Amino acid sequence: MTASNAPSGGPLVVLSGVNKHFGPLHVLKDIDLTIDRGEVVVVIGPSGSGKSTLCRAINRLESIDGGTITIDGKPLPAEGKELAQLRAKVGMVFQSFNLFAHKTVLENVTLGPVKVKGVKRAAAETRGRELLERVGIASQADKYPAQLSGGQQQRVAIARALAMDPMVMLFDEPTSALDPEMINEVLDVMTSLAESGMTMVVITHEMGFARRAAHRVVFMDDGRVIEQATPEKFFTEPESARTKDFLSKILTH
Repeated sequence: MTASNAPSGGPLVVLSGVNKHFGPLHVLKDIDLTIDRGEVVVVIGPSGSGKSTLCRAINRLESIDGGTITIDGKPLPAEGKELAQLRAKVGMVFQSFNLFAHKTVLENVTLGPVKVKGVKRAAAETRGRELLERVGIASQADKYPAQLSGGQQQRVAIARALAMDPMVMLFDEPTSALDPEMINEVLDVMTSLAESGMTMVVITHEMGFARRAAHRVVFMDDGRVIEQATPEKFFTEPESARTKDFLSKILTH
């Protein structure tokens, strides 16, 4: 994908002047960021730069102290039923898989649609099996999470998020807890999702994925967005000294 075919479906997620403190620590500093429909935005940066907090603020797992976040033109609700409805539209895949250990793979994927959206169980199961097929683990539907590898569990987590038909998918370092040989099986699923037109915000250390699947790379450091560009421009012609320093450290190994 290149910038020339970047989607222009209009803004879907808009952060404006977003600030967040944890006590004396100022972790997000005046963040302005717009993600368009169908756009894949990869956020990179050193540990502690605010990337995960940014991701969690988009579906209000973290509240913000200042500024606004809107999704599909609506401000994030503070709590209650409206927040639950909004979260249903924002899929989230974490570093840890967060699957229910006592439920089968298929039950994990169908729980949200049945409980939150009132989908009939039979319809949810049909759709759940389609999604497990899509992420390459249809044959594991009746197993329990503990019987799966980490890579398979993360693919279940992706299928579970997709089962809610989200408008946008957030990925918070989805491969960082995986053994090296399992990383690609998850990145391949994410790449195919990106190619299908899903709006995605991905926090990752996987620069190959950023080059291959992103429309835009956003570099954060010390709670700020330092630089953003197409992957081509970002990796070959970074503008800020801080970005150049970061890339020199990670791309030489």
